[in-house]
Amino acid sequence: MKRLLLIVPLVLVVLLLVVLGSGLGNDPTHLESARIGKAFPAFKLTALEDGNREITESDLKGDVFLVNVWATWCPSCKAEHPYLLDIAREQAVTLIGMNYKDDSTAAMGWLKRLGNPYRFTISDPQGTLGFDLGVYGAPETYVVDANGVVRYRHVGAVDTRVWNETLKPLIIELKRRS
Repeated sequence: MKRLLLIVPLVLVVLLLVVLGSGLGNDPTHLESARIGKAFPAFKLTALEDGNREITESDLKGDVFLVNVWATWCPSCKAEHPYLLDIAREQAVTLIGMNYKDDSTAAMGWLKRLGNPYRFTISDPQGTLGFDLGVYGAPETYVVDANGVVRYRHVGAVDTRVWNETLKPLIIELKRRS
């Protein structure tokens, strides 16, 4: 019986190490999304730039888009902003902003101060669209095809590497297909 009591803690430690060790090789920026391969969620919100302009999911059809989820309270969003401006200048894809759980006045000031890479920005102050889209936080970037179907989700800041190695090749392929 005493031997069994000595073995139990050892077995528990080994099991704990196996469970913890299994997560070491995982990419922390890769989060599954139930939206991949499905239509962008239905919504009706206003444009950040013009509170009288109503935007719906139908505004995200007809072309390949990058939908970038951002907020003024997000330090990583500020770090990725210069890269988004570069992508907009390159004109390889249309960028749509989604201002997430943020103050509209602060967000407009941010875009005036830092530059506006977006064709338009969806204002999602309550986070309802973000919830339907499966947003964990900001920044997140979604690739939406010409039919309005979400094809890819990137969690974290977009930078030159992410753009050149992941997003741009996918966008080129989606545009070729449409």
